[in-house]
Amino acid sequence: MNTKVFTHKLVNLEQSERIDGFYQTPEGRFPSVTTVVGWKKNQFFAEWRKNNPKEAVRTRNRGTKLHSLIESYLLNTPEFNKDKDPYTLDLFNQIQENIDKIDNIRSIEGFLWSKPLRMAGRSDCIAEYEGVLSVIDFKGSTKPKRKEDIHSYFLQATAYAVMWEERTGEKIPQIVILISCDDGTTQVFVEQPRHYKKDLAIAIKEWRDEYEPKQCEQA
Repeated sequence: MNTKVFTHKLVNLEQSERIDGFYQTPEGRFPSVTTVVGWKKNQFFAEWRKNNPKEAVRTRNRGTKLHSLIESYLLNTPEFNKDKDPYTLDLFNQIQENIDKIDNIRSIEGFLWSKPLRMAGRSDCIAEYEGVLSVIDFKGSTKPKRKEDIHSYFLQATAYAVMWEERTGEKIPQIVILISCDDGTTQVFVEQPRHYKKDLAIAIKEWRDEYEPKQCEQA
């Protein structure tokens, strides 16, 4: 296997742990990005996981193992693929060509937050993709996705682009979603966060309208 040596320009970021969908940040306790922008889909998948427990475990493990392997590769870890299971290696091998378009890595699993958005989270990778600074997200999937299926992915990445600029002053003009599918398909979606800021604001408002009244009832 041919491997790439990645250049790192890592930015020192604050650290925090996620507890019950929330992060404690220096500016308050904020919900995670995935909790907010994906709350409607999360409600659907909660029922799906209940009815399909074995498949839910399989897909969760798939994502965890694929992310771990990609992260090790991006960190230039020697023998990063040693003793990995064939299934995860297949998913990695078919997406590696696209991962190799990444360089000048600023952050891997970096913790970010935004006071104006009142959200926090961890971005898979912030780096240059084909020379353009990007929020890059890695996904595994059972089958290829349509663009309309992954609207929440674009909102998540847009939130991280906003957070990165707020935390570092560096503007991110591009978001990239890389998906490795069980059928051998690799998908690459390249978008601009500026096209999703309005939808992000709507998603945040919808979540707050749903969540915050319940919090007041419980208080």
